[in-house]
Amino acid sequence: MEALNRTGVSEFFLKGFSAYPALEHLLFPLCSAMYLVTLLGNTAIVAVSVLDVRLHTPMYFFLGNLSILDICYTSSFAPLMLVHFLLAQKTISFTGCAVQMCLSLSTGSTECLLLAVMAYDRYLAICQPLQYPVLMSHQLCLLLVGASWAISLLKSVTETVIAMRLPFCGHRVVSHFTCEILAVLKLACGDTSVSEGFLLASSILLLPIPLALICLSYALILVTILRVPSAAGCHRAFSTCSAHLAVVVLFYGAIICMYMKPKSKEAHISDEVFTVLYAVVTPMLNPVIYSLRNKEVKEAARKLWGRIWTSR
Repeated sequence: MEALNRTGVSEFFLKGFSAYPALEHLLFPLCSAMYLVTLLGNTAIVAVSVLDVRLHTPMYFFLGNLSILDICYTSSFAPLMLVHFLLAQKTISFTGCAVQMCLSLSTGSTECLLLAVMAYDRYLAICQPLQYPVLMSHQLCLLLVGASWAISLLKSVTETVIAMRLPFCGHRVVSHFTCEILAVLKLACGDTSVSEGFLLASSILLLPIPLALICLSYALILVTILRVPSAAGCHRAFSTCSAHLAVVVLFYGAIICMYMKPKSKEAHISDEVFTVLYAVVTPMLNPVIYSLRNKEVKEAARKLWGRIWTSR
């Protein structure tokens, strides 16, 4: 990282809500509670999917990875953000900024790919039920998840290295509560076209294309469900993928609201608050959605809790 830091900047100041101390005092307990719920909820999903043999299926294997992703994504910025809510000196080292940027990009990109993989899994389970155990083998599950993590990590490391090698000419105040790559690029006093072009290309590959595959999978699932003769069978088929569909809508809906709205010259405090809440709320709601909409998860969690309680 020393070889990377030739920018003349040793640390960054994360502006965040430093101009609104009253808002920081309000957000601290709120975000602390949501971060705690995120850790407990997603850890519970991982524990249940690992400890309950009945949940050793591709669907819950992917769900466990999604929960690990949510923990990693939130933990990449939430602890430091909470500390900064209480401190006047909101600094982060050059190396820490690069690591935070890379982790945030990597986990967000992996989630885009993983949601597409989960949609494909639901398509095979509902539209190809007889061939499903063969088509979605354990080896394929490992390959799909491993490829999602590896591709996203490689992309994110490349984006981070390109961005952090730019000269900043002493500019160090990031107008964000994390080292978000677009906020950091605004500080650069050199040519950012390469970095911006790489970001645009990767955004096209990791946002519209996975979303199109998800929509195609659910369109085929809907056609199959409508052909099911019994109402009970139709309801059962729909209930198996409704939780995942809700997570997809929440994830992509928040991204569209954040990045597709008209850009204003001045940053509004309401936009910053929305960004904070989106970053913390979305990972918190994922385990809630899956536990409320899934009888198997609720039953497994109930049995696991009973085992823990009786062992005391």
